[in-house]
Formats: sequence, C-alpha cells, structure tokens
Amino acid sequence: MRLKALYIFLFTLLVSCKKEFLEFVPKGRLIATTAEEYQLLMNNNTFYNYNITSGWHMPMLMGDELAAEGRYFNSTGATTRRAFRWEPVIFDPTANDSQLTSFLSNIYVCNSIINQVMEVEGTEAQKKSVQAQAKATRAWIYFQLINFYGKPYLASSAGQDPGFPIITEGDINQNSFDRTSVQAVYDFIIKDLTDAIANLPVDNGIRTRMSKPAAEGILGKVYLFMGRNSDALVQLNAAMNDIAGLSNGPRLYDYNKELGTGGSFMPIGTTGPAGPLTNTNDYTESVVFKTFPNFNSGSYGNIGMVIRPEVAELFNASDLRLKFYTPNNPNGTPNTGGRLRKYVRYTRFGLELADLYMLNAECKARLNDLTGATATLETFRKNRMPVAAAVVPAEISGNQSALIKFIIEERIREYAEEGYRWFDMRRLSVDPLFAGQVFTHTIYAIDNTETVVTMDQPNRLVMRIPQTIISANANMQNNP
Repeated sequence: MRLKALYIFLFTLLVSCKKEFLEFVPKGRLIATTAEEYQLLMNNNTFYNYNITSGWHMPMLMGDELAAEGRYFNSTGATTRRAFRWEPVIFDPTANDSQLTSFLSNIYVCNSIINQVMEVEGTEAQKKSVQAQAKATRAWIYFQLINFYGKPYLASSAGQDPGFPIITEGDINQNSFDRTSVQAVYDFIIKDLTDAIANLPVDNGIRTRMSKPAAEGILGKVYLFMGRNSDALVQLNAAMNDIAGLSNGPRLYDYNKELGTGGSFMPIGTTGPAGPLTNTNDYTESVVFKTFPNFNSGSYGNIGMVIRPEVAELFNASDLRLKFYTPNNPNGTPNTGGRLRKYVRYTRFGLELADLYMLNAECKARLNDLTGATATLETFRKNRMPVAAAVVPAEISGNQSALIKFIIEERIREYAEEGYRWFDMRRLSVDPLFAGQVFTHTIYAIDNTETVVTMDQPNRLVMRIPQTIISANANMQNNP
C-alpha cells in the first residue's frame, strides 16, 4: 500500500461536505466552482474534531508527566502499552498510524484548495483568504508531523536529519514519496504561515478556522521550537495584540470565578467540573480549535493514566487546577497510593490562549526580559489560582534559568495528561539548559509496587513511520 493510498480515506470525506458539487472527484481535481464552495471544504469537522486515535493519541501516552495504574493499564491494547513504554516499534507491521492517515487526508484537501481556488469565481480577497486558511492549516499539520517523525530541531544537523515528505499536489496518483530534511520541513512550514498571514482575517467568525492571530501564534511557536527566540516573540506579541483587539475573541477562564459559588464550572460531580475539558463545544480559550477525545473519555475507556507524584508536587495547594483531578480510581474507589487522575474528556491541541501566554513568557525569559516574562506569566496564573498564590517567587523571577524552568513546569501544571509534554520533551532534549534529563514512566501494581520504564535512548523521541508506508516507498528510510 503506497502512502498515496492513504488519501483514499478522503473521498468519503469530500462527498459528505457538499454533495451537489462534489459528486465526482477526478484525478487531482476537486469539482468546485466558487471561492465559497472551496471555503465549505474547510468547514468539514475532520479538520477540527479528530477521533480518539487521530489526534495526539501517541504523544499523549509518551509524556513523562504520566504514570499508570497496572490494574487498568495492563489490559489495554498492545499499541497503547508499547507507546507508554517507549518501545522502538509501536504499530503492528500491517497496521497504519491513524494519526498519519487523518493528517494526510486533510493535506490532500488543503493542497487542492491552494492549487485551485485562485482559478474559480469569487473576489480576489475571498480567494486569497481561502487559500491562506488552507496554507496555515497545512503548516499546522506539518508541524505535528515533524514532531512525530523527525528529530527535534537542531540547527547544526537539521539539514541532514530525515524529516517528512513534503506533499504539495492534490493528486492521489503520485507514485512515490521521499523524506526531505527536518530543515526543509521547517522552512516549508514557515513559508506557508508567512504567506498566509497577510491574507487571513483577524476574526474568522468561528474558531475552528484559521485566523491571522492563529497563524501568527503558530509561527511564533515554530520559531521557539527552532531556538529563534527573537523571531518567535515578534509573532507571539502580534498574535496576542490582535486577540486583545477583538470584541468576541478567545479569553481565559478565571478559575477563581468559574470554580467559585455559582460559577459555570460548578457543581463538581463524579466526572469533575464542567468546562473545556468535558465540553467539546467550548471554544472560549481556543485561538484555533482542534480537539480529540482524551484517554479518560467515555468513548475510549480509562486506561489507568495518572500523574506522577513528583508532578502533583509542582502544584501549589491553592492552585485551582487541582479541582480537575481526583484521587479515586475509575470505579470510584480511592487510589491507595493517593495518585491523582485528571478529569479530562477532550484535549484541545490546535492553539490555545493559555499556550500563547506561556510561550510568550518563555520567549521573554530566554531573551533575558525577566520582568516582562514574570508579568506575562503572573497575568496567566491569576486566572488559575488566587491572586496571592499567582506571584512568582522572587528567587525565581530574578534568575533566568530558574524562571525558564518554572515556566516549563507551568506548562506541565496546565496541560498534564493532554499530550503537550511530548513536544516539550523533544525540544528541551537539545536545550543545554535541560541537559541530563532522564525520562521515566512508572507502572503501579495493586499493592503499589513499582515497575519503572526508562527511555533508553534519544531515538525514542522520534516515532517510526508505519512499516506499510516504508515497504511501499523504496526510497524512504525509517527512523531507528
């Protein structure tokens, strides 16, 4: 089965979008005649509502903030156990990675829009806007793919490190694919985002679609992952300034209010507080909304994930994010080791406003603007805990290294069990400030005895491409 064959999944997707103008799809061509019709292709929910195995399913399992309760974990599927144990081969030899399948299907749609929309009916502004949304979406997808299948970005080796095939044609009959370098993929992402920003609306009206601040924020994140901190800060500031000017844009929930008497997250029931973690239709904090069911969702069944005790200790006792955790097992019995399990049914992984605040603070800290970094971080923290507890301790705010590490810990406090940590593990593995890190997972038996799994080599920070794809593309080498 060739890589191109994965695009076949797209056919049913396309027909479901707007049957009256997509009854037939010829080679490499979508039948759409206006900019509005191409716009409708971007409305399909496959661009933002990913299923359980097509979002960050593997990265979510591989973050080192996690531990596992053996009574549940040991009965999960083999793929889940392999990912959690950081085994070299996660997927069976004949299986495809559904994360890759979904992303490739969306790339096909993006490519068709990018290559065709300027030829159809519509104003120049309409057509450029639709094309820009497709380019920004394609760039976001490639940022996910390169963080699954390419080595962490390191300027000295990125030009030689194997990346991922760059696909720019909407043609399912392309015969073979070659891996480009990590550098080439990052250059491609940057160009798509840079080209898109000028033609994107500041307010797209719906958060499931790319906007100017979304593309600016993603570009800032890309630059930060490359170590280009000054470039990153320019884009992150631009995104936050654009958002600040919107009357109905994304905003941070104030947990002091929402978890207080009469708050919108109350009451706290057996499935935890209300809010974005349990409501797939809550876009409040999303700059661009993309979501998938978490492993604690009812559709997947709990697989025994908890946060490590060391992670629980990162929280101040008054941190209201602790309200989203329970010391009980899925069956309601107390966890005998006191370990915490997060109430989370849906993970958002597009671009969240909380992420923007923390990325912005990190950039400022890396550029030695400690006052600015602290102010940005405290502004965010005041929405997650009482104001007095949100203050960054002076011994941390005045020390660059300590402040950067504190911000990274803040990312864990905000996003534990949601997949973000995998991306941070990768980029920090080549950061001298975090040299010597050892990544471990612990599996707890019913009697609380521990089995510790250690990531044995940096290669495990890169996922292998499914063997079905490698076998069908003679020139494509797999990761170790």
